[in-house]
Amino acid sequence: MGVNFAVAGATAIDASFFSAQNITLWTNDSLNVQLGWFQSLKSSLCTTKQECDEYFKKSLFLVGEIGENDYNFSFLFGRTIEQLRPLVPQIVGAIIRAVSILIEEGAVNLVVPGQLPTGCISLYLTLFQSANESAYDPKTGCLKAYNALFKYHNNYLKQELQKLREQYPHARVMYADYYGASISIYRTPKFYGFYGGALTACCGGGGPYNFNTSAYCGQPGSTVCKDPSAFVDWDGIHSTESAYHYIARGLIDGGFISPPLLF
Repeated sequence: MGVNFAVAGATAIDASFFSAQNITLWTNDSLNVQLGWFQSLKSSLCTTKQECDEYFKKSLFLVGEIGENDYNFSFLFGRTIEQLRPLVPQIVGAIIRAVSILIEEGAVNLVVPGQLPTGCISLYLTLFQSANESAYDPKTGCLKAYNALFKYHNNYLKQELQKLREQYPHARVMYADYYGASISIYRTPKFYGFYGGALTACCGGGGPYNFNTSAYCGQPGSTVCKDPSAFVDWDGIHSTESAYHYIARGLIDGGFISPPLLF
């Protein structure tokens, strides 16, 4: 049994921050709002502190992946990497506060994922394409500067999670390296059976990466590949089920969660 509080397009930072920056979001249900939903649900799961501690001791909390949309919407509204890099501590801080609150509420086993190599998805490759070859990683074809930002986020998150472990030694706070679990797929997609390629979307409206803002996947003018399992990228934003399978295997038994999920 499980409960999922995730909302499409949700951000780690509260929506009011983006409104003040004239950045329009898809939803106001930020991480803080979702945390409030959990706290409202808690009373239906347990009542006393002892009962809640016992209940949550047997539960696994997956906190995210969250934060990517904070960057996505900012980029879509014209912000640059240089402008967003100073925002990393605020985004990570919102995640850390949520994890702290969950531990205070009784959570003991928590998985906190980092960011994926978003500089590899066809949305970024299309909207932020460059005529400069040096902007691309020669091993993957991904946008180097954008991936560098997400690696910076991940490193900052890992640093802050270590502080949480020291503050709450009884809790098992695990970092899920989504970036590490997926980047090898972009480097050698055929090794994993992705003969349709790693950077071209299976479902989209055309263009060099099959991503088109005038014909998103599912809209008139878009098409779907015959075999989604041969592609890494599903719709320009999300990976295919097959790609997520390999990422999940990397997390469960490939060493991309620290400390390990299974012990």
